[in-house]
Amino acid sequence: MGVVLGCIADDFTGATDLAGLLARSGVKVSLRMGVPEEAPEEADVAAFEVIALKCRTAPVAEAVAETRAALDWLRRAGAERFFWKYCSTFDSTAEGNIGPVAEALMAEIGADQTIYCPAFPENGRAIFMGNLFVGELPLAESPMKDHPLTPMRDSNLMRLIEPQVKGKVGLANRLTVARGTEALKARMEELKAEGVAHVVVDAVADEDLGIIAEACHEMKLMTGGSAVAMPLPGIYLREGAITEAAKREAAPQVGKGSIVFSGSCSAMTRAQVADYLPKAVGYKLDPLDLAANGPQAARDWLAAQDLETPKIIYATAEPEDVAKVQAELGVAEAGELVESALAQLAQDALAQGVRRFVVAGGETSGAVTKALGVTAMEIDAEIAPGVPWTWCRSGDAQIAMTLKSGNFGAVSFFTDAFEKLEQIS
Repeated sequence: MGVVLGCIADDFTGATDLAGLLARSGVKVSLRMGVPEEAPEEADVAAFEVIALKCRTAPVAEAVAETRAALDWLRRAGAERFFWKYCSTFDSTAEGNIGPVAEALMAEIGADQTIYCPAFPENGRAIFMGNLFVGELPLAESPMKDHPLTPMRDSNLMRLIEPQVKGKVGLANRLTVARGTEALKARMEELKAEGVAHVVVDAVADEDLGIIAEACHEMKLMTGGSAVAMPLPGIYLREGAITEAAKREAAPQVGKGSIVFSGSCSAMTRAQVADYLPKAVGYKLDPLDLAANGPQAARDWLAAQDLETPKIIYATAEPEDVAKVQAELGVAEAGELVESALAQLAQDALAQGVRRFVVAGGETSGAVTKALGVTAMEIDAEIAPGVPWTWCRSGDAQIAMTLKSGNFGAVSFFTDAFEKLEQIS
């Protein structure tokens, strides 16, 4: 059986989030880090293929080119339906990249309409009358307003999408969704007749996601957060597009050394770092010091630590501190310094025998997985909604890794992660 749904994610944490939710159904999900060099006909493809890119904050032209390359691989693997996955907080700018990528994918596959639904009620993300909420706060009043790379200053998804695309933007609101699948299909057809290519769809509860998936699963392209894709495996199993669910293989054996790398500065990650520091030895990276002296001090600190001792290396900081650093170094330079340092430290940790990695933040996850040469992941149990443990290889080493989006997980997430790993390994 070939690929039933080809998925493209704009960062590595988002890709594992999507793969984890799809895998809840028991179907085989393949997660690949970057566009595979291996030709599809030579690969062991799964019914659900997820390609993780690192293009959320890349220049628009670069993001479009990367996603087109991923689309080409998935089409050659047999996929005819596709899912463009982005963050449930719609991290984007006036230029993109969410809208331009969606429009480029639509043009490539001949889709005349798609939906946008970043809702994830289980994690407190809801859309009502086109406005995105984080918990009870509108997006623009949530901590996302201070995101260092994509500060979200508007909660209305239509207003966010409109400057990014050439096609018309419309809304299928909660009142329509609450009336069920046929009502939503009728609304989509009505909007299509009006020339609306980009449709924001409201969702405030899990049952809304099921209605949306039922109404839209035959579309050539769906876009959204991971949660709206979660019902799709069940639908495809029911319709016979997938004939059987894959059984999860036994967990491989990995070493005991553990480390947390945190580059995210989200409010939740700041709380998670503070919660974990009393339980581990920690080292805080200072971008200004990295600019002046490089990462050698951090490397020396790591080399002096005992393998069995829990460790955390973090650049997580308060918004005002991030702003000061960015003002002195520039946004891009500050981020690149931290990513480069964490990539080197990940290689050092692996060389010292660490085999259990928790990584917080999308950009950090991309840097660490690339540094470790991770090209594919096997999905295992979730630690928190949308955050699974995965098994992967770095060279000859078998490792366990979880990639956490900045705002996901409970305050105790880092502790929870290693406890869950003990249960499944």
